[in-house]
Amino acid sequence: MPAMGMILLKRHVKRQRHSEIRSISFVNSVCRPIHCADKLLGKAMENLLTTIRRCTQCKDHLPLGPRPVLIANPMAEVVIIGQAPGTKVHASGIPWDDQSGRLLRQWLQLTPEQFYHNDKIAIMPMGFCYPGKGKSGDLPPRPECAPLWHHALLENMPRVKLILLIGQYSQKYYLKARMKKNLTETVAHYEEYLPYYFPLPHPSPRNRYWTQKNPWFDERVIPALRERLFAVFKSDRLLATIITT
Repeated sequence: MPAMGMILLKRHVKRQRHSEIRSISFVNSVCRPIHCADKLLGKAMENLLTTIRRCTQCKDHLPLGPRPVLIANPMAEVVIIGQAPGTKVHASGIPWDDQSGRLLRQWLQLTPEQFYHNDKIAIMPMGFCYPGKGKSGDLPPRPECAPLWHHALLENMPRVKLILLIGQYSQKYYLKARMKKNLTETVAHYEEYLPYYFPLPHPSPRNRYWTQKNPWFDERVIPALRERLFAVFKSDRLLATIITT
């Protein structure tokens, strides 16, 4: 092979290896159970996640096929329960990897690195797979996921101190009769569900008019949310510093 061709080949191989290392690094940082004091609990979670990621329970209803997207770890102290992955998240396999996720991280005052800090934060939507497109936005989360998997996941996360209920589907499922007549009323009365639950609207760009119409959310709820997160994460100096900066 000519010298120039050999140089180009080496550069290509180097770039490819760098890309593979970055991909492996992300998977290891957010998908594997991080060091757990209770090795049995860590193994149980690992087995559970393997089972979930192989789930095909509602494959006939999924236009893009099953691809469960979630993060869970026995060391988690905060669980984020949203709706279901969109097409971008389905493609990347990274939860909240979209515009909604960027706004959510602003609300929480967390950097992407800390948001995906797997030993403190778990992410399990109401539906683990992309449900398809409806008349106005995505379809609701598939109803099979939460009853099938949520209880088992939470049982394997005994350190959870706070669950963020994002959107009406998670609020209806977890708050049941305690939920107010609509999402706005529920979020406005968030204090009634503390310290364990914190209801929030969905941070979708489609909901920007909701926040404009309800300025009390930015003025009162967001500061309270950050205060509650600080209380949970105060033992983690880095996370606590970010939240209060």
